[in-house]
Amino acid sequence: MKAGKLLTGFGLLAIAMIIVAAGAVMLLRDYVQKPMAVTQPELITVVAGSSLQQVSNRLSAQGLLEMPVALVVWARYQGLAGSIKTGEYELFPGITPQGLLDLLVSGRNKQYPLTLVEGWTFQQALNAIWQSEKITVSLRDHSADDIVGLLGDDIPFLEGSIFPDTYFYTAGTTDLTILQRARQRLQNVLAEEWAQRLGSLPYDSPLDALIMASIIEKESGLHAEKQRIAGVFVRRLETGMRLQSDPTVIYGAGENYTGVIRRSDLNTETPFNTYRINGLPPTPIALSGRASIRASLHPEDGTYLYFVASGDGGHYFSSTLEEHNAAVQRYLRNPENRVNPATIESNN
Repeated sequence: MKAGKLLTGFGLLAIAMIIVAAGAVMLLRDYVQKPMAVTQPELITVVAGSSLQQVSNRLSAQGLLEMPVALVVWARYQGLAGSIKTGEYELFPGITPQGLLDLLVSGRNKQYPLTLVEGWTFQQALNAIWQSEKITVSLRDHSADDIVGLLGDDIPFLEGSIFPDTYFYTAGTTDLTILQRARQRLQNVLAEEWAQRLGSLPYDSPLDALIMASIIEKESGLHAEKQRIAGVFVRRLETGMRLQSDPTVIYGAGENYTGVIRRSDLNTETPFNTYRINGLPPTPIALSGRASIRASLHPEDGTYLYFVASGDGGHYFSSTLEEHNAAVQRYLRNPENRVNPATIESNN
């Protein structure tokens, strides 16, 4: 009889403990679903070796989290207390302790945007990377040849060898990592477009198309005329004419370019002065977007061999030198100082 009463007592105690535990779980569940005291975006950093208890205590000290111990207990109940990941996290108004726990366990670090612009030089892109928030700079003292080696692929130059796009990165990402991602993106785009190219083009490799694309990129920002410009340059290559592209002259002049192309600039021999060299320059002259790459591989058919800026953001295209020279006189106020592509035919 006494034994039976004892067993009954233990049973009641167990039931009571279950009820208490269930109530505690309900209270904790209610707690983790209530918004934290986050009134504006807040950045928190979880360094290597940090425990959830330490992170919770820090948030409590900042007035962002009530009852830090309750969050730790809840995380232990879920088996997640030891699963938080290091990094930088952004908390937004409305986030709950459960949301915080999910974020820390997911490792979804804050992402920063970095935009590399079509038509930029490689150096401009590298400067933008170096000036970006939270980027770790590792290449500042490296030469161009060093960086080519570190990128470790089959593109033997830097200029124009990365793809202009918006890239997202986390705090501490290195400049080399960004370049590697942008280089791989370019290779993917170039391979995709090369596989769909027209059958007969005057290029020996996809890199030739990339060089042409960079010239198209600098000649015009209008997508509607990129293929027409490509057609002009491809016909020039096919007929043995020089490209005579002003942007290549400007690129080759480097710091000597004063803002206006003069006849002396056209007469200065550089590897990039397509008024003086035959064929394509040795490397791209800028970052090329997909539209320019596609245009280089799908030039518009026709008879145009010349074009001149029309003053409205576009160009006037001509099939004969006579028509082109008339257009130059019409659109350019000072033809002695401003010479557009193909106005010096005696050099062909």
